[in-house]
Amino acid sequence: MNERIKKLIELAGISVRGYYDETGSTPLELQKFAELIVRECADVLDNRIAPPSHPMNSLGYRLKEHFGVEDDQA
Repeated sequence: MNERIKKLIELAGISVRGYYDETGSTPLELQKFAELIVRECADVLDNRIAPPSHPMNSLGYRLKEHFGVEDDQA
């Protein structure tokens, strides 16, 4: 997760004081939640709105890249 998601958490007024670990990272649950939203949006872009001609040129790929969400290769 990148700084953009952290900034959006702050802008949303979500209080996570006391939930940061010793490195200053956001809680794993909150990171996972944000990641799931980004993945869902990327899926809608790629599979319903603008199917890509090449995966690395897709809008979904670019969205995940913007938010620092790794492609799931599972």
